Amino acid sequence: MTNPLTYHEGNDPDWFDAQYNLRAARPDYEVAIIPGWLDDSQTARDTLDCTLDIRYGDGEKQRLDVFHCGDATAPTLIWIHGGYWQRGDKSVYSFLATPFVQKGVNVVVVGYDLCPTVSMTRLTEELREAMAFIWAEAATQKINGDRITVMGHSAGGHLTQMMMATDWPARDAALPTDMIKAGIPVSPLSYLEPVRLTLALNENLKLDVAEADALSPMTNHPPVTNAPQLVVVGGAETDEFHRQSQMYVDKYASDARKVDIYVVPGVDHFDELNVLADPVSPFFAKTCAMLGL
Repeated sequence: MTNPLTYHEGNDPDWFDAQYNLRAARPDYEVAIIPGWLDDSQTARDTLDCTLDIRYGDGEKQRLDVFHCGDATAPTLIWIHGGYWQRGDKSVYSFLATPFVQKGVNVVVVGYDLCPTVSMTRLTEELREAMAFIWAEAATQKINGDRITVMGHSAGGHLTQMMMATDWPARDAALPTDMIKAGIPVSPLSYLEPVRLTLALNENLKLDVAEADALSPMTNHPPVTNAPQLVVVGGAETDEFHRQSQMYVDKYASDARKVDIYVVPGVDHFDELNVLADPVSPFFAKTCAMLGL
């Protein structure tokens, strides 16, 4: 059997860049994609019942936004944004709250400090702090701490996998092992060594071999519960993103733990989020099913 952790022979930087440096393949990213998301996100913040910039830690960007559907017992969807752990902001992704709030879901969009201001090790710990805060403060924030689903895109998909692998009672005896009821890693980076070898990305991440291995869900962080997961990847994404998704499913799905994969037809790494925001799309429906709707 082929080792799923092998990658392109020769360590060709151009090959890694083509597979992982995705903005280079979308020249409209800064002029169309991001402006569209920003406009829709501003509309979401202006029109939805929301509480913004709730501090959950000491870091500059350790803040989160809560979007309320009006039912404190409804499912809670926690969104972790992408940006290769070095770009992005929670404010860009408020637009994703709109269809879910309208469906009867409370949405929490989490911000976190970025590399190289902090290390990836510290950044991952910030997300754990966010999860613990959300669970402990659920009643105060008028959301349901017993119906938490975590979902993240790209780097956020990796962080979603890391949250599924966290032993919560080991951090705080008050936290339940099954604090997260379901996980949805979208285009996740399940194995970080290829990211380390992508020079354009690792300049700010500053990953060495040891940290890349220590932070890889594939090598050191299996899920700690049998909570179901749905791994999602865009049909038009690079071969490496398909491999990153499939290897996680192959390793961690079992009779006891349901880990499915869904390929969003015909879309790349960025457009899959526009599909998620479409309330009549199968992607949105599958996410709602994971939320128990």
